[in-house]
Amino acid sequence: MKLKHLEMALQRLNGFAKPRPSLEQYQTPAPLAARLVYHAFMRGDIEGKSVCDLGCGTGVLAIGASLLGARSVLGVEIDPGAVEVARLNTGLLGASVEYIVADVREETFPDHLGPCDTVIMNPPFGAQKAHADRPFIDCALRVAPVTYGIFNEGSMQFIKAYTRGRAAIDEKVASALPIKRTFSFHTHDVQEIEVEILRLITMQ
Repeated sequence: MKLKHLEMALQRLNGFAKPRPSLEQYQTPAPLAARLVYHAFMRGDIEGKSVCDLGCGTGVLAIGASLLGARSVLGVEIDPGAVEVARLNTGLLGASVEYIVADVREETFPDHLGPCDTVIMNPPFGAQKAHADRPFIDCALRVAPVTYGIFNEGSMQFIKAYTRGRAAIDEKVASALPIKRTFSFHTHDVQEIEVEILRLITMQ
């Protein structure tokens, strides 16, 4: 599947029925999701691999990984309502993804999750709660040798310092995240946020 075809497929997916601002539930736009997953695919980290999407929301990244030939895909999400939408989306595109309702922030969760080959994620940026992305980073590094994550532009230095001795950032891809007016505190119909896709390699 070509990148443009993946993007077109992901455009068909449904977003959050009742997005929760406390969880920073913004739908990952199809172009950004397709770019992350396809880039991981081109690096050999998707096809034939076991993939885990932490904080999967409505499943856009997880479904993208399935469409690109992942051996297995697991989506982890704290919101049962989002998981319901994700399952509908998975059926809509004929993908194969297993979903579980769980809290990535629980200290013992990575032990229950077990290992996988690749983590993909669009964690909360911390707009509602500072450092909200840290549990996702911690979990990813405990379960997978390779992680692809979407972070605010300029986050690389923080993440490099936060993961020192545990992981190395070997690639950064600049992109943008257009956020449509979703919550009452939004003042623009669409606000575009500059982001970066980081590839982290866990140190053995």
